[in-house]
Amino acid sequence: MAKATQLCVALENQPGTLAKLCGVLKRAKVNIEAISVVDNVDCAWVRMVASPANAAADALKKAGYNACKQRVLTVKTMNKPGEMEAIASKLAKAKVNINYVYGTGAACKDPECECSVLVFGVSDVDVAEKAL
Repeated sequence: MAKATQLCVALENQPGTLAKLCGVLKRAKVNIEAISVVDNVDCAWVRMVASPANAAADALKKAGYNACKQRVLTVKTMNKPGEMEAIASKLAKAKVNINYVYGTGAACKDPECECSVLVFGVSDVDVAEKAL
């Protein structure tokens, strides 16, 4: 597990807006490691962990995006039943609230690479890191 910087950007909920944002990051040679897009009728909220984070923030700012930064926790875990419950239980025991979580579930034939990377927005990143 590791602490990371998440960027959050509001986009108009229209065709092409996410592609444009991703193009800005591509031209800055920034890799998107994890992304979540949540929409409503007018707006889409993009949360992402990108690296290098400072280059991502600078590129977005230069392109006119208002990106807010937030500390999050990234956790690598096995992609199997019960893993999320185990993490959530440890955080609950430490009195850490999980505000949101998103991630990936990678699967391959090699059992050593069947892992998920989860991004946790929590009430206290430092306490969460110690609890896990």
